[in-house]
Amino acid sequence: MIIEQIYTGCLAQGAYYISSEGEAAIIDPLREITPYLQRAEKDQVQIKYIFETHFHADFVSGHIDLANKTNAAIVFGPKAETVFKSYNAKDGEEFRIGKLTIKALHTPGHTPESTTYLLKDENGKDYCIFTGDTLFIGDVGRPDLAIQSGITQEDLAGMLYDSLHSKILPLANEVIVYPAHGAGSACGKNMSKETFDTLGNQKKVNYALQSMSKKKFIQELTTGILPAPQYFSKNALLNKTGYENVEQVLQKGSVALSAQAFEDLANDQHALVLDVRKPAEFAASHIPNAVFIGIDGQFAPWVGALIVDLKQPILLVVPEGREEEAVLRLSRVGYDNCLGFLKGGMQAWKEAGKETDSILSVSAEQFVETYKAKKLNVLDVRKQGEYEAQHLPNVSHKALDYINEWTDSLDKNKEFYIHCAGGYRSMIAASILKGRGYTNLIDVAGGFSAISKTGVETTAYVCPSTQQKGGVMTRLLKKIFK
Repeated sequence: MIIEQIYTGCLAQGAYYISSEGEAAIIDPLREITPYLQRAEKDQVQIKYIFETHFHADFVSGHIDLANKTNAAIVFGPKAETVFKSYNAKDGEEFRIGKLTIKALHTPGHTPESTTYLLKDENGKDYCIFTGDTLFIGDVGRPDLAIQSGITQEDLAGMLYDSLHSKILPLANEVIVYPAHGAGSACGKNMSKETFDTLGNQKKVNYALQSMSKKKFIQELTTGILPAPQYFSKNALLNKTGYENVEQVLQKGSVALSAQAFEDLANDQHALVLDVRKPAEFAASHIPNAVFIGIDGQFAPWVGALIVDLKQPILLVVPEGREEEAVLRLSRVGYDNCLGFLKGGMQAWKEAGKETDSILSVSAEQFVETYKAKKLNVLDVRKQGEYEAQHLPNVSHKALDYINEWTDSLDKNKEFYIHCAGGYRSMIAASILKGRGYTNLIDVAGGFSAISKTGVETTAYVCPSTQQKGGVMTRLLKKIFK
């Protein structure tokens, strides 16, 4: 028996590979299917099933391409309706993988079709559960992503309470919990950085599994939910209806373009120039009106949160050797209309005599010195919880997540200093604001992390909640991909 978690840090997402006696199954695959095919080839096994825990909203799944390559059956839980060929497992239905048994447990709540898969070992003993977004480490799935006519987030939260208490909590404490996401995902509120745990430990430390009434659970679960990123509903639809083959997307997007061809396409196709280099490189020199979202960060989720149209034509300014990676990571969240990349990068652009722009970036020490001397317009673009935990007095909180909503509320004639936690998000914000006519922007390099080390006075609204972690299993073989 082999159980392997294939974890993708950019999306905080866990897919799973299971094999026994020449057969294999994949649970919640990402769109790029090569790692699963290579793993099966290495073990000389046939992929028999592709299990989906639900219609994912935060990434495009690889179930269709993987099924086309392997002839494996795509399995969803009850109530899942797809345009493509798939099989709806009945609650309690069992599937064989070699000597292993996978039992479908319908656990609605995060979504109506959400299903947990219970794996029984060669001896028929309950070994682990693949919970999707039903149960995370330290949290449970948000109940507001699948609201339909006649069903509310309170209804879904109530379903989740019933699912947890009737299907998951009765399982033995030693059963291992393998969720679809970890910390950094927007699919929950309080996820741990750990990517798996024992159910027994989760019964002790997970707030959602503590003894409480159904009414209290619903109240707890529906309080403090931030709005879902705008691309979630679009990705869920793609996972229901289908999408373009990822190999064709990569081929189309990995085209090297001269500076002139790049500029012509940008103008003719109204393409967005997406610069994915490091923040300091972008600040020093970039193509006018380019948007910065660095590839060395939560690249795909920020693209999904901030670029509204999945069909938006995109041109890339990307570090040499990472062109295909950038196109692939765009495709993970459904952005398939990449037209190519600037061959030779900014050096080629300059050598062609093309116009460049820049953003002033100052050190935390320079910023604090000016901040103490006079009143500044400061934009803190971190998340609400980060701001409440600790921030500079008398600064405006403008979360990057909602920049498309608050951009027009600022005075374009004023000077603004912008900071986040470490300098990644502030440069994203600065690039977007610059493209929308804000000309007097100053980025604070190193963000609040560097600012707080200067000894400047800070304040807080609330203490960040913490949660004890422990008892986490360590025998899992894990692969991590960017």
